[in-house]
Order: sequence, then C-alpha cells, then structure tokens
Amino acid sequence: MTTKSDFSDEEWKTVLEGPTSAGMIVITASRGGTFRETYSMAKAYAEARQQHGASELLDAIVSHKPATDRTHFHSPEELQQADLGHISAATALLEQKATPAEVDEYRSFVLALATRVAEAHKEHGNDNPIGAPEQAAIDAIKVALDEPAS
Repeated sequence: MTTKSDFSDEEWKTVLEGPTSAGMIVITASRGGTFRETYSMAKAYAEARQQHGASELLDAIVSHKPATDRTHFHSPEELQQADLGHISAATALLEQKATPAEVDEYRSFVLALATRVAEAHKEHGNDNPIGAPEQAAIDAIKVALDEPAS
C-alpha cells in the first residue's frame, strides 16, 4: 500500500491539489452556482472520509483540507490549463509510486467529485443536470487523468 510517506512534501502537495483542481475547473466552466458547487465539493470530501478504510492512500488524501493553487490567473482558460496540469502531474506521480488499483481509486474520486460539482448547479431550461460547459470540463479532466472522454 502506498502512503503519504512515499512522497516528498512537494509531491504530496501535487497529489492533494488534483481533486480540488478538478472541482475548480468545473466551477469556472460556466457562470452561476459557485456557492452550491463549492459546497458540493466539500461534501464529496466529507463523504469520502466516511468511507474510511477502503484505501489508505485515498484516506490520507481526503483527510486533508482540500488544497488549491493560490496563484491568481488572468482568465478562466488560464486557470483551467494550470488546474489540468495539476491533475496530470498528480496522476503521473501516482502512476510512478502507487499501485494500479490506488491510481484507479484516485481517478474515480476525482471524476466523482467533478461530476458532483457539475450536478450541483442545474442549468436553466435543461433537464440534464450537467450543462455542456461542465461536460466539456469533465471531458478535459478525463484526458488529464488519462481516462477516455465521453
């Protein structure tokens, strides 16, 4: 099993930024709903903490306060590119140091968090809980995770 001690402090920071980066990509994909989406991201962490014991690595990740990059960006596109880079870097680190099952669990958590955030803000006049901009954001996150886009 992979644990926090298998990573340097900087590597661990990168791993922790992956899930919240995914949430921020979805939050900034379209206007409106920021409060609900942010609350939804926090709730995803809380629920993952309740499933304690399924994965020691994932337990360590969700036990920390969600970490985000504090850099100020000039545009949502710039933020998205930086956050996609965080997700790719975290995935690459995990592929080097974690088991394939742990990497899959991390990917699943990041995608579940992104989907939950996208569903938190219903698009007006649309029965689909995930709007086109949010779906495009999720597809970009899948690419950063080395997952097939939908």
